[in-house]
Amino acid sequence: QVQLVESGGGLVQAGGSLRLSCTASGRTFSSYTMAWFRQAPGKDREFVARIRRYDSLRYYRDSVKGRFTISRDNAKNTLYLQMSNLKPEDTAVYFCAAHRSDGGTAVNEYDSWGQGTQVTVSS
Repeated sequence: QVQLVESGGGLVQAGGSLRLSCTASGRTFSSYTMAWFRQAPGKDREFVARIRRYDSLRYYRDSVKGRFTISRDNAKNTLYLQMSNLKPEDTAVYFCAAHRSDGGTAVNEYDSWGQGTQVTVSS
């Protein structure tokens, strides 16, 4: 498994921006499909964005398309989530996750998880 540590969360006003980072250690980062999930209080964890291994094909949930961008730097073993035009409904703990193959959007597909970073968007 790969070990994951998120950073970059914080408090931001609606319309603002944040960039989350997820640093990986352990196995070869480039061989993993990486994803971001989030969990708001009292709600289930939900898929946000995914970037596939090798070809970096990206996929987003509809509500973040055009506002969020997922990217990776394999040389730095780091995954990013650039979030712009943030809305109060984006408030959640954000988690990065790793899949050993071409992972999808389901929580139970992913093998490794970070501890999460809090994002709070005020109105």
